[in-house]
Amino acid sequence: MRFSTRAEYGLRALIDLAMFGHLGPVQTHDIGRRQGLPEPYLNQLLAQLRRAGLVTSKRGPHGGHRLARPPETIRLDEVFLVLEGTTSPWECVDTDEPSCVYAPGCGLRPLWLRLKEATDQVLRNTTLADLLPSVPGTPDRPFAGHEAPRVL
Repeated sequence: MRFSTRAEYGLRALIDLAMFGHLGPVQTHDIGRRQGLPEPYLNQLLAQLRRAGLVTSKRGPHGGHRLARPPETIRLDEVFLVLEGTTSPWECVDTDEPSCVYAPGCGLRPLWLRLKEATDQVLRNTTLADLLPSVPGTPDRPFAGHEAPRVL
């Protein structure tokens, strides 16, 4: 099962906000630099996360972004719903009455349903705090002991 860069980049942005939001509002270009993410795409993702109530934003020279709630209260299923829309591995899983020609007696749909439920359970039981590095970083060296990500 694969998820898009929307989920990966959005989660990386949220991790960055969780790591550095206590220092004040975090600017998009700083997140992009630290996480190796393209700033225009990051702006789109942060706007989506803001509309969903996961992030707050403040405009101006001293503005930036912060988490709307503590990282311990932000479950990953909420984040995936905003960024991906679904965790279904196949279209037929998102409907009670699939229109697929294979629907009657399909042997694969039960597998796709089990995969979705397992994925949803992991995401429901994981918070943003669970993703934070065990060794705290600094704004200039966010990944202590690791090489900084390559900017795309």
